[in-house]
This record gives sequence, C-alpha cells and structure tokens, in this order.
Amino acid sequence: MVKTKVGMYMGFKSKARKHQEERGEGTDKKSRGSKKEGELSCGIKSCEGWADKSMGGRSISRIDAQDIFGNGTFSEVKSRVKICKSCYRLYKKETKDDKEY
Repeated sequence: MVKTKVGMYMGFKSKARKHQEERGEGTDKKSRGSKKEGELSCGIKSCEGWADKSMGGRSISRIDAQDIFGNGTFSEVKSRVKICKSCYRLYKKETKDDKEY
C-alpha cells in the first residue's frame, strides 16, 4: 500500500481510480453503456415500458389483466399479456389480498 499526503493508505483499486481520473477517463458505471432498449413493448396501452424478460417483464393471463387494468386497455398474444416490471408490480399489489392458500 502507498501512503498519501494525508496519512491514509491507498489500496490497489483506489490508486487505479486516482490514475483514471488524472487521465480523464470516467469511472461511472452508468456512463459506460448506453441505455437499454427493449424488443417487446408493454401490453398495457397507456404504458411506455418494455416487457422483455431481461428487463423484468412478465406475462400474465388475459383474465387477470382484465380484472386489474380493465377491458380494452391491453393487447394480448395467445391469451397472455406481456407487461413491464412497473405494471407487474402494480398487478402484484392489487392481487395481494386475493390469494387463497
């Protein structure tokens, strides 16, 4: 380890970050990649999210979608509705008390 001016010891990673900043390289993890674009849009018509499985999307039945989101507010494929993560969370909150064990 290397001792700095302040008297603190710097490890390998902090030393590498320091040199990256000196060279002008960004260390932000968010700025490395571009924003992810999905392939499947959310089946709820008023939503702009992505229903890809890799982005947290799920598939629920047409009947469940009718109960929560209402008639005509969604598009379906083979009697299933592909929804994004935020719509799925809304669905889970609404059906939380309906479960029977």
